[in-house]
Amino acid sequence: MPRKQKREFTTFNLSFLDVMSCGFGAVVLVFLIIDHSMAVHTEDLNRDLLSEVDLLEEEVTHGREGLVKLRNTLSDVDLQMVEAQGRATRITEDISEYEALIQSLRAEGYTEDADIEQLKAEIRSLEDEVKKLRESAPEDGGNSARTFVGEGNRQYLTGLNLGGRRIAILLDVSSSMLADRLVNIIRLRNMGEDVQRAADKWTRALNTVDWLTAQLPVSSDYQVITFNTQAAPALAGTEGKWLEVADQSQLEGVSAALRKIVPSGGTSLENAFIALQQLSPSPDNIFLITDGLPTQGTNPPRGTKVSGRERQKFYRDAVRQLPGGVPVNVILAPMEGDPMAASEFWQLAQVSQGSFLSPSKDWP
Repeated sequence: MPRKQKREFTTFNLSFLDVMSCGFGAVVLVFLIIDHSMAVHTEDLNRDLLSEVDLLEEEVTHGREGLVKLRNTLSDVDLQMVEAQGRATRITEDISEYEALIQSLRAEGYTEDADIEQLKAEIRSLEDEVKKLRESAPEDGGNSARTFVGEGNRQYLTGLNLGGRRIAILLDVSSSMLADRLVNIIRLRNMGEDVQRAADKWTRALNTVDWLTAQLPVSSDYQVITFNTQAAPALAGTEGKWLEVADQSQLEGVSAALRKIVPSGGTSLENAFIALQQLSPSPDNIFLITDGLPTQGTNPPRGTKVSGRERQKFYRDAVRQLPGGVPVNVILAPMEGDPMAASEFWQLAQVSQGSFLSPSKDWP
């Protein structure tokens, strides 16, 4: 090859390499520019997102604070409504008494116009007060005397008939209310009273009573009777008496008294139903909270063991003591070794036109 052509070819190769190097450098430069731009854009985007997250967290915090304030306000309004409705009920009863007194005075020929007019004036004053109380009570405040919020603020659909003018609640306080299994009952009976009061099954029973009393109509009367081998009212000194649902302090006193009880002894359902007969007038709705068939009648059994057939006999003897035509609503926490309990209590609820509930362990 001639030397001139060889030099031209070499020069061409060097020029091509220079072009390739420049092109590669340009590509690298463009890549670095793009990478830097993406990094800046990502940093700006992250900063904006973090700002939005902080704003949302602040709004959530304010919302929770507002929710707490609303719940506290609602509780205060419910309490005021209960007190107003209770006063209205008592005033209505006073009006009836005054009207009856006027009628009796007229029937006896009493014609002192001044006294009668004074009684009428008092009646009008009471009626005006009732009207003001009813107007001040929120229309949508509900009819419950207490509030009971379950776990997670849940509302339960149970099918229980919570109405009635005179409502009796029977609570089983026998030793079997400590646990669902016999071995656990024996273990807890050998522990301290504080441990027994805190037993899961017993705590659920107490919460059930609180839930029931929270749903009672304000205008109703109630009584809570505890029973094991004997039966007695939860609030001492109220034997044979009906209590007012509108009296919230007394209602709280009943709950406090129940939480001092330590479950013990056997179960006499017959004595519990006999205790209902002491209430006058008779109840028109009954709630029975128990965990199985009774272990005795009005008196202790002769032996130390009670067969399933004997327990059924004690139960059927007890049912004969119930007042006729009154719904019996059974809330059963089943215990091992008592397979017939659910069937017998379900039949009682059906025959009496009450309801039967065997709740889960997280109810109410």
